[in-house]
Amino acid sequence: MPAEDLDLLPLARVPRQARSREKVEAALAAATDLVRTEGVEALTLPRVAEHAGLSVGAVYQYLPDRDAIIAVLVARYHARFEEVLDGVVERVRRTASAGSPDPLADLLDEVERIYAEEGVARALRAVEGSGPAAERRAHKDRMTAKVADLLVLTGLAPAGRARGVARLVFTAADGVLHEAFGLEDDERTALLRELRAMLRGYLAPAD
Repeated sequence: MPAEDLDLLPLARVPRQARSREKVEAALAAATDLVRTEGVEALTLPRVAEHAGLSVGAVYQYLPDRDAIIAVLVARYHARFEEVLDGVVERVRRTASAGSPDPLADLLDEVERIYAEEGVARALRAVEGSGPAAERRAHKDRMTAKVADLLVLTGLAPAGRARGVARLVFTAADGVLHEAFGLEDDERTALLRELRAMLRGYLAPAD
């Protein structure tokens, strides 16, 4: 998410001046680094401020506590997932006429890459109640709509059933992917193989 999109994040106060926006970006970068290197338990206001080279007061007005920091990081990663999936939808839309020998494999390759790269997002998900419930639900609804578009574009579901099919596919795949990327390589590979088999069977055209 570009710095100019700080306005879209659930900050306690929206920074207006360039210097203030730089401080918020520094605090969020520090929080992300702490999660990556030490885990979510390291996300305290003093630790984030210290890691960012800022005073507690400079961070407090935008990110007053641990819950606020987690909520903003979750919202930022939701936006990241949605942006990437938008890119997948657009690429599929541009190449739909050419077709793909295995659109489901193409889609899952892309989604697995996203989950593999977003270790911080996976760590945040493990926190009970991470982010406001309304935001989590809105994110799932947006992701479901995007998956529905993909299913229609790739011919994996008819338009009339796409939304319901997409909700099941997203819910199942999201849970399995988060579980898979917490496992060792061999176990992860086996679980992802089973996910593909399950989705392929579910999305197979009826005889």
